[in-house]
Amino acid sequence: MSTTTSVTHHAAVDLGASSGRVVLGRVGPDTLELAEAARFGNGVVPLPDGLHWNLVGLYEQALAGIAAAQQTVVREAGAGSGAGLASVGIDSWAVDYGLLRSAGPGADRNDREAMSLLGTPFHYRDSRTAAGVEATHRQVPFAELYRRNGLQFLPFNTLYQLAAEPMLEAAEQLLLVPDLLGYWLTGQRRAEATNASTTGLLDVCTQQWDTELMDQLGISPSVFPEVAAPGNTLGVTRAELAETLGGQHPVTLVGSHDTASAVVGTPLSSPDAAYISCGTWGLVGLELGAPVVTEAARQANFTNEGGVDDTTRFLTNVMGTWLLSETLRTWARQDAATAGASEPSLTALLEAAAEVPTDAVVVFDVQDERFVAPGDMPARIAALCTEQDLPVPTTRPELVRSIVESIAAGFARALDDAARLSGRQPDAVHMVGGGSQNALLCQATADRSGLPVMAGPVEATALGNLLIQARTAGTLSGGLSDLRSLIRRSQRIATYSPADSAGRAREESAR
Repeated sequence: MSTTTSVTHHAAVDLGASSGRVVLGRVGPDTLELAEAARFGNGVVPLPDGLHWNLVGLYEQALAGIAAAQQTVVREAGAGSGAGLASVGIDSWAVDYGLLRSAGPGADRNDREAMSLLGTPFHYRDSRTAAGVEATHRQVPFAELYRRNGLQFLPFNTLYQLAAEPMLEAAEQLLLVPDLLGYWLTGQRRAEATNASTTGLLDVCTQQWDTELMDQLGISPSVFPEVAAPGNTLGVTRAELAETLGGQHPVTLVGSHDTASAVVGTPLSSPDAAYISCGTWGLVGLELGAPVVTEAARQANFTNEGGVDDTTRFLTNVMGTWLLSETLRTWARQDAATAGASEPSLTALLEAAAEVPTDAVVVFDVQDERFVAPGDMPARIAALCTEQDLPVPTTRPELVRSIVESIAAGFARALDDAARLSGRQPDAVHMVGGGSQNALLCQATADRSGLPVMAGPVEATALGNLLIQARTAGTLSGGLSDLRSLIRRSQRIATYSPADSAGRAREESAR
């Protein structure tokens, strides 16, 4: 890996479905260091017409985080050094969007092409999408959609949301979440390719907008901006933000779908290694050179999403740690009504769950649709078990262990399907993201898949975001394998062997 600059600093704005943060990265040929500049909450905002996101609030928090990152760089380098951020990159969850229209001429506006947000962006878990699915499939059968876009069926994919979008006709532009924040930062509007590939409106082969499909669905192609590949510079932060941000900074298009960045940040040990980006969802799949758009892949509900450097993320969504987090939230609400009750600790529950005997573990289908929306997960799991004549876990540790084993079983099935459909047999599984910290889940996945699980880095998404920024800035060069080599040399990974009775990870420190 050749370099032109020794070390540069970059800010990764990483927005998740439950929280966001800004991560400051220090990157060089043998340097990959992360520090959290800011962390802030995110989540569902229930309004009378449905579930929404507070994107304006997220943007405000992102600005504060970028400013904090800039201040840290300047402070460490010393005033007057000229040091600062080399760039900023944004990634987020997929499919959700903001609609915009021209702001119109204003007495205090210099930019006559400025656009205003039209309404409050919906949350992908809002129930309106059910009507959108039915309306879309009446016009274009799912088999035809899959042939064109290569996407698994998910009821919240953007094209289904648009079929139920009351404001679409009034909109002049649609920007996915990271593209919207990029526009607010720079004034430039583009559709970053990896995230655009999740809309269902991008041609799976050409990676350009499928205008013919849009016409069939009654969606105007004019609302979509030009598609741009990751690794390009979107623009420079607006002059009006210079005082807030401590200067003007280039904004780089990274793999703006957080899974695309997470896969870049996954130190795949071989071309045949599989990955699980494990957070709210578990994204289970393989990195391929071309999409797999077969009837068998469609039936198995596998998706072909765009990856960085013209790769294909061949994967499927499996319910991830959402089940655990919603279960803990339910118990916290219940305990709050009990005087003296302490908030349930996931760490303590996982320790107790590890001691639960095998015959008390219940494996259920984590993909059941009743688990998608927020709510009382223990009650929903109990109802499913009752309907299917399965034992109902009776204690909290039993339920936690059953959830963990059920998620792992879902991961193992997805890995088997990925191998069968792609013709590539995985030789290892790399689990990254927050779920990689769950030793019980990692071990259960190894045991149920029969493959070694290499857990970490937790910060794969931020790492992938930062590495593409650094390569774009000229600090690093080379392909994905070169970037991943730096991760292997600098980050800590834990290995879980199948059927390891000790159930402990061997931690491999950076050399």
